[in-house]
Amino acid sequence: MHEDAAKFLSQPVEAQPGSPLRVAVYSRIAEAIRNNLLTPGSMLPTETDLGTDMKVSRTVVREALMLLEEDGLIRARRGVGRFVSDTLPRIGIERIRPFEEVLGGPGQHLEIKRIQRERQPASEFVAPGVGVEPGADVWLWESVLIRDGEAIAHLQENISAGPLSIGKASPAPLEIDDDGGATLLAALNSRFGRVMGPGECQISLSQVGPSRAKLLDLRASDPVLVLTQYVRHANRPFYLAKCLIAARAGHLSVMQSLQS
Repeated sequence: MHEDAAKFLSQPVEAQPGSPLRVAVYSRIAEAIRNNLLTPGSMLPTETDLGTDMKVSRTVVREALMLLEEDGLIRARRGVGRFVSDTLPRIGIERIRPFEEVLGGPGQHLEIKRIQRERQPASEFVAPGVGVEPGADVWLWESVLIRDGEAIAHLQENISAGPLSIGKASPAPLEIDDDGGATLLAALNSRFGRVMGPGECQISLSQVGPSRAKLLDLRASDPVLVLTQYVRHANRPFYLAKCLIAARAGHLSVMQSLQS
């Protein structure tokens, strides 16, 4: 195993509130695979070695490896060991990811066009999604996602504008720099790491409506896929996003596994 991969995997893992320890181990190994620290076809360390490095039990490691195998990130060879899959599945909406990662792909140029970024009173819809009372100040980041020159999605993201605690930091007003080139969730990940979760994504079908139709170059009656994403942090509502996706964006993947 490469020295960088060994160093990355040897850092102890901690479960986030409301999330099992096996999920933290899954995420650590999956990140090593996605970032090419563990290369396609390479052999993984043994369950015992992984448990020793990450300071978790062998049972927790085994459960995480089973999830990785179900999701197609690794494969097992009986009597030999476990290996990184030669071809990795595309990340879809089954993981909490910024929408530029969900909707982008290899060889595609995806641009974030910021429509607005402002503080505003939380509506009855937004307030429970970010854990505040209606009328409390929240941040709204509104963007259009443009892929290879075509507008494919309209995105509204909200978090509380009040004092928040991220990770082990003391509560403080959340100030996120906006360079205009990333979604709010991507900016949060860049600053704090992937500390949020678990989450839920509700999927529905609707018409785009007149105001968003202009932004997406559609007719008001055109259908769009609506993804409403609720994300928790420290077991409290934290982040809410509503993404309207045009048909020209193509398919989205949702991984499934058969549970016995």
